[in-house]
Amino acid sequence: MNKMDRDSAFNPKAIRKAMAEIDVKPSLKGQDGETAVELSRLAHQTANRLSEENLSPTMIIGTLRITEFALLALTGFLVYALYVGMSWELTALYYGPAILSGSALTVLLIQIADGYQVPALRSALRTLPKVLTAWAVAFALIALAAFFLQYGLAFSRVWFAAWFVTGAVSLAVGRNIVAYGIRRWARNGVMERRAVIVGGGDIAKALIRSIEQDPNNDIRICGIFDDRDERRSPAMVAGYPKLGNVDALVKFARMARIDMLIIAMPLNAESRVLQLLKKLWILPLDIRLAAHANKLRFRPRAYSYVGAVPMLDIFDRPITDWDSVAKRIFDVFFSLLAIALLWPVMIATAIAIKLDSKGPVLFMQKRHGFNNEVIEVFKFRSMYTDQCDPAARVVVTKGDPRVTKVGRFIRKTSIDELPQFFNVLRGDLSLVGPRPHAVVAVAQDRLFAEVVDGYFARHRVKPGVTGWAQINGWRGEIDNDEKIKQRTACDLYYIENWSLLFDLKILFLTPIRLLNTEHAY
Repeated sequence: MNKMDRDSAFNPKAIRKAMAEIDVKPSLKGQDGETAVELSRLAHQTANRLSEENLSPTMIIGTLRITEFALLALTGFLVYALYVGMSWELTALYYGPAILSGSALTVLLIQIADGYQVPALRSALRTLPKVLTAWAVAFALIALAAFFLQYGLAFSRVWFAAWFVTGAVSLAVGRNIVAYGIRRWARNGVMERRAVIVGGGDIAKALIRSIEQDPNNDIRICGIFDDRDERRSPAMVAGYPKLGNVDALVKFARMARIDMLIIAMPLNAESRVLQLLKKLWILPLDIRLAAHANKLRFRPRAYSYVGAVPMLDIFDRPITDWDSVAKRIFDVFFSLLAIALLWPVMIATAIAIKLDSKGPVLFMQKRHGFNNEVIEVFKFRSMYTDQCDPAARVVVTKGDPRVTKVGRFIRKTSIDELPQFFNVLRGDLSLVGPRPHAVVAVAQDRLFAEVVDGYFARHRVKPGVTGWAQINGWRGEIDNDEKIKQRTACDLYYIENWSLLFDLKILFLTPIRLLNTEHAY
């Protein structure tokens, strides 16, 4: 890397820019375009053992915040209803605001006191004083506010005392239940961040020792991958086996539920690290560069930490944790709304297909989904039954004789895609995302992955019924390399810039852009 000095080479932005300049030699590809490799028996067994989804600490902590807020509010309203009696005026003006603000303030104070950190949640007795102090402070602030606003006489003193006691008991019991659950999940490997290490030798050994020495660490090291032979990289490092090379890692990460890749290499191995990233960035994982063994230091805010080990954040897994929950709610809501509005169109289309040609109304095609998983996508049948092409080996062209009369119309108007709202409800697709392509889709007799370097990076998120590429006019027939390159560029832009507002923008622009049927056959 002669264009970059060492101080800038491992800036994440510089890395992404430099990666595009690396010339990677083509390797043997499988039928879906990914490198064809065989995993070792041990790697297969490990991947199968890690195939189950684990619980994200971020999701557990977020759920606990919501639960504790709801628990405190519920106890407040319950005591109010039993002792004072429900009254619309008292609820709206006094008790309701006091209960909701007191519950929210308690959660905020517990957060400030680090009461929602995983180590704190493991030991309820150790952190209970902090939690109860936060509850007492929040209670005191509510009482103080009521005094200064001259609302004190509006509240029952018995209610105040009873809510404080029942709230404290609820927090204590709830925290003990959570602590038991977290300790059990930690033992069973349910709540953890699963990581694999790329690179071996003394640097990897020092990294593993540093991670293991942290008693509050939630990282589970699942194995090591390295391209070097056993003379330079032993088969066992700090008690962990080497499961294969980097090409095997890509296949392993497709099979196993891995959260993080940690690259354990020195900063002076610039070219080697960038070559690795060229292969690994297509995976939907957090990619970190361990900085524990390097003398070069950046500003503290440039690092994230795994335990006490400093890491440079190279790539982040897109749309995770609460973002994925919000996106799922968005998908389900708007899909149900679309089905409710468009069901007459779908019924009419099904009748027209039946009258036009023999065969089923729906057509299912295997396509690439999230993380390269193969999914079956629903479509209204637009071709004659005996000429359907489930594998999409032959691109549909203008005037294609395989397409029925009704098929031409529904393809041009994209009505044939409407059944995919049911794919969204099933969880195979998202409403907005990169459009799913057929598993063996080709451009000029070459697989898409052979045309576009990094093509599979578009599968780091769920594919969508509509997407940014379609909004920008890249829909319909792919008859040259430029079209698939532009589609992929739009898909990667969407992934890097995702937000719910961006999804909403694409969703509302879709009907307008569908009026352009120039490339839809």
